[in-house]
Amino acid sequence: MKRVVVTGIGAITPIGNNVPAYLDGLQRGISGAGPITQFDASLFKTQFACEIKGFVPEDFIDRKEVRRIDRFTQFALVTAAEAIKDSGVEVDALNKQRIGVIWASGIGGLHTLEKEIQDYVLGNGTPRHNPFLIPKMITNMGAGMISIQYGFMGINYATVSACASSSHAIINAADYIRLGKADMMVTGGSEATIAATAVGGFTNMKAMSERNDDPATASRPYDKDRDGFVLGEGAGALILEEYEHAKKRGARIYAEYVGGAMTNDAYHISAPHPEGIGVINVMNLVLEEAGLTPSDIHYINTHGTSTPLGDVAELKAIRHVFGDAVSKVNVSATKSMTGHLLGAAGAVEAIAGILAMQHDFIPPTINHFTDDPEIDPIFNLTFNEAQQRKVKAMISNTFGFGGHNASIAFKAV
Repeated sequence: MKRVVVTGIGAITPIGNNVPAYLDGLQRGISGAGPITQFDASLFKTQFACEIKGFVPEDFIDRKEVRRIDRFTQFALVTAAEAIKDSGVEVDALNKQRIGVIWASGIGGLHTLEKEIQDYVLGNGTPRHNPFLIPKMITNMGAGMISIQYGFMGINYATVSACASSSHAIINAADYIRLGKADMMVTGGSEATIAATAVGGFTNMKAMSERNDDPATASRPYDKDRDGFVLGEGAGALILEEYEHAKKRGARIYAEYVGGAMTNDAYHISAPHPEGIGVINVMNLVLEEAGLTPSDIHYINTHGTSTPLGDVAELKAIRHVFGDAVSKVNVSATKSMTGHLLGAAGAVEAIAGILAMQHDFIPPTINHFTDDPEIDPIFNLTFNEAQQRKVKAMISNTFGFGGHNASIAFKAV
């Protein structure tokens, strides 16, 4: 089986609009949350989110093209461009039939769909729909547009599995390289759902925080008083490459992808399994595939959304898998800073782990005020401030509505 390495990364997040800015935000432990500016949320139970700040798509994409693509696809193109440039690859020198794109989004072009429906209703039912409605809305367009931009003619599709979407994309992309079906893959995910439809839907599910008086501290994984997740937006891109292919061109290698696992709880549309069976299974499987033991893992970037049930369930599963070795593992939930990027979460959080390995630090779980008596004190949850540590191997967990579980392992090369 071929080896797979990471040779480029790109990110646009609520705490930084490129990888260096994202790294700075992770190291400083800042919050990306604030009042919603993309629509009038004054009548909503939740009136804040983790938005991208200062993003002008025309700075990166032709103005005419910007009008033809949804915000989530704009994020996809911008982060893919950063990752490709970061990889140092000469695109025109590649065998483009062996370069693929697997790009995720949990929801796709929600902004576009919502606007078109509003215009239709307010226009008294007059069918004056945008001719780009369908291509702007459909979830595969991130993958399609990246390939069109660079002429990549290999494997190409989208993964859609709620909040596990981009982790699934990374796993699938790595597997194609391992099987010898591609030399390089652009993978990751993007999400742009800070819209009335999403905010209204999530709040009425009782899934989101309603801490409108203090948005910056609203995302507080593992805190006793957590009251739900904070919606985020953004994207993360990784260039995965076959090891010998990367070595031959003298590429810089960030980390080696060593394993990915996928399971399902088969339990409930949105709640975690009370015994954490699916999460236990997925972490056991990723360790087995990676050839690692619990004592080899230095860092776990948890799903850690700041929901009352989910946070405890995941930690119980980690305790079951890692046993007493869990005391030597740093655990953190970077959603405390970025909010929940839904289908883009897996990619953005995998990049956080890769940056941790590169820069010898553990990103913090910010906004911790009160210990939760239901959480075993054996855990080092890296509260409030980043910690210096050499990270040689890490795991990133992501879970989605529908019971989808995904876990990815990287190690230093």
